Amino acid sequence: MTREEYIENNRDKFLEELFDLLRIPSISADSAYAKDVLRCADYTAMKLQEAGADNVRLEQTAGNPIVYGEKIIDPNKPTILVYGHYDVQPSVPNDLWHTPPFEPTLKEGNIYARGACDDKGQFYMHLKAFETMMQTNTLHCNVKFMIEGEEEIGSSNLGIYVKENSEKLAADVVLISDTGMIANDIPSIDTGLRGLSYVEVEVTGPKIDLHSGTFGGAVANPINVLCDMISSLHDENRHITIPGFYDQVDTVSEADREAMDKTPFDLEAFKKELDVNDVMGESGYSTIERTGIRPTLDVNGIWGGYIGEGAKTVLPSKAYAKISMRLVPSQTSAEITQLFQDHFKKIAPESVKVKVTPHHGGEAAVTPTDSPAYRAASRAMEKTFGKTPIPTRGGGSIPIVALFEEVLGLKTVLFGFGLDSDAIHSPNEKYGLFNFYKGIETIPYFYEYFAEEN
Repeated sequence: MTREEYIENNRDKFLEELFDLLRIPSISADSAYAKDVLRCADYTAMKLQEAGADNVRLEQTAGNPIVYGEKIIDPNKPTILVYGHYDVQPSVPNDLWHTPPFEPTLKEGNIYARGACDDKGQFYMHLKAFETMMQTNTLHCNVKFMIEGEEEIGSSNLGIYVKENSEKLAADVVLISDTGMIANDIPSIDTGLRGLSYVEVEVTGPKIDLHSGTFGGAVANPINVLCDMISSLHDENRHITIPGFYDQVDTVSEADREAMDKTPFDLEAFKKELDVNDVMGESGYSTIERTGIRPTLDVNGIWGGYIGEGAKTVLPSKAYAKISMRLVPSQTSAEITQLFQDHFKKIAPESVKVKVTPHHGGEAAVTPTDSPAYRAASRAMEKTFGKTPIPTRGGGSIPIVALFEEVLGLKTVLFGFGLDSDAIHSPNEKYGLFNFYKGIETIPYFYEYFAEEN
């Protein structure tokens, strides 16, 4: 039986297994779901073992366990280290979902569920591709799986695990499907990711909430102050005003910028998809450049005072915001976090107190396009899509990619099959059936071609 025949004969089974995985609310950011996170790890390990992996086990960490498994067919053959994550983002606000976030729904060729694309649907492609290769006797490389449960909260324990298990994790390349491509008819491969600095800020005025009539106009309102402070972090050209923020930003050559501008991109379709009248960003750069080669600073959440139903006229004691900064090569998350802390405290008026709490961060990464691994990935996509994939820069962050290079000495291939329209981290996240099955079809060709390249 060929791989294509095996996939075709098992399409329904593969999908139902994915649905079972998606039904588990493995939200790592909320301790109320701790048991579900463990249940998801158990399910992943069970399916990995059923697919044919050896030495499958849950590797304990100070946080959520890592699912490990391997298949060593020949020590002389190249080894692929597959990374993914079984934890997901919170589903809130649940009232904006059109279907229940943890009851996967198939509609118009898409799977709607939290984690459908990020990253359950994508890492599960690798398990089913591995199963397909095992069942058709076409596994051309050794493979090791490392599926973690803390990616959405910074992967802090994975870094420790990798450093302590570098010998066990030895491989020739890391393969990750946690990114996307331009379109279903325009395959692409990300050759870079931005880094991340994520902080939470707290602004305190009076020691308790006050009556806004009695005290309004006489005491600083922390929400008003926080809004002013946040607004000052960008100038009229949308440049970030933190001193030193751009000091280590790599300058992208005009030739590389011209090459990026040739990437197929329809600005009007982009605006229509997002239902916005216009785009906004740093002056002097295109939308593709703003999301690929330039750093950013964005507020991810802001709250304080009374937000319940009806009216309550208070002058709040505290205001809060969560702020993320996407970083580019040569910027380091520790330095940027410190620059932010120093600046944010400096711009605070005497009428309030400011606290900055760093949460997590990670470094930017760039992968080569002239390596055997990239050539194998490009050939694999060309085989199944009928087109040579376009190299692109991703705007998101996978902090562990830089660590893989630092600790294991391994470059990563970002073999993503998602789309920008999949609404990851948002209500109504989805993943296309086309993308799920196309990934299962394509991944075995990577193994085949990577063996040939080595």
